[in-house]
Amino acid sequence: MKDQIAKYSAKLLSDRSACTGEIAFAAQDDVLISEGNPRLAKLAGDSLSRLNCLGLVAARPSLPFAEFLVRRAPMSESRIVPNDTETRTFLHDIPFLRRAELEDDPAPRIAQLLGNRKGIIIEGVGIVASGAVTVEQAYINYSSIFHSSFVKYLQDVLDRGFIFPEEAEAFADFRNQWLHPLTAEGLSFAEAPLTGGEAILAEVERVGRYTVERGLVDSFFGNISAREGELIYISQTAASLDELAGCIDPVPMDNSSTTGITASSELLAHRRIYEETGTAVILHGHPKFAVVMSMRCTEKGCGIKDCWKDCPKVRFLGDTPVVAGEIGAGGLAKRVPPVIGKPGKAIVYGHGVFTIGRDFGEAFRAMVQVENWCREEYFRSVRMNSDLIS
Repeated sequence: MKDQIAKYSAKLLSDRSACTGEIAFAAQDDVLISEGNPRLAKLAGDSLSRLNCLGLVAARPSLPFAEFLVRRAPMSESRIVPNDTETRTFLHDIPFLRRAELEDDPAPRIAQLLGNRKGIIIEGVGIVASGAVTVEQAYINYSSIFHSSFVKYLQDVLDRGFIFPEEAEAFADFRNQWLHPLTAEGLSFAEAPLTGGEAILAEVERVGRYTVERGLVDSFFGNISAREGELIYISQTAASLDELAGCIDPVPMDNSSTTGITASSELLAHRRIYEETGTAVILHGHPKFAVVMSMRCTEKGCGIKDCWKDCPKVRFLGDTPVVAGEIGAGGLAKRVPPVIGKPGKAIVYGHGVFTIGRDFGEAFRAMVQVENWCREEYFRSVRMNSDLIS
């Protein structure tokens, strides 16, 4: 269990989603174990002891966005409701506790909230997330909240500008210090055509790791596949893209075996993309600026409430088509394949980016291009909408 705590503490740092020295995990083994920052470890242990689950993480995010969202929320509110796909699918909403609500022993209140949700935000503390049966799940839920609060805060800044004086400085630090240039430089890719099961598996594993390391997807979301003949080699559902060894399924194109039962929930979308485009590889990630910009729509009064699934239109961000559609066997499996062939890329509303190519180098560079375009467009839009950004 201590090995798992060490592993996922290190992942929070490599993801750059938590501050060094501000991470703690608690886990139920033969006895309750708590490791990390002493103050947070006590909070994690006290909270976990009141829950019927195995693991819990408490950490201060590397960005203050979750904290700002709490402060910006009306005093009558006690939860944040981002409208990205990860929130809608996995979190539903994100409860929070204000600093003024914290008692001498906040653990009972934290445990009460975590009894109904996978994670919460605590003003002045950070993000606390639980894992029902593994420490890994606590890490996944923390990552989901970090991703969703990132997306939600960037949306709010674009819509409303800054409310508190310290936001401008924090935002500038985020832009100039936290964000890194996004490129495919320094990465090596196997050239087309990819042939042979072992070679394909090795390339899928390697590119999955690249996708996480370059910040194009949080570790446990997104998917990747390659086709050889009538077989699709696709990452398994809930697999970590930076740990794909043993987690890639060879699935027949005609669905003639049960091997696809553990495959990514986007298997149907991948299959239909292969059928319509004849591509060799597919990469799907959740780069954050593409997610933010996909939910920007200038059309007013169209009457559609659930834009993420019901919008029938194809919009464009630069030369990249944007479509709506439910994940899994839902609408995106119908709406992405018809639009992705010519540009080699497509964005799903609030969800992420699909790219295709003759090899993964082509697909990876396309995803980098999409996210960089969306990043530049975001900051251009912020400058237009706010005189607080220099």
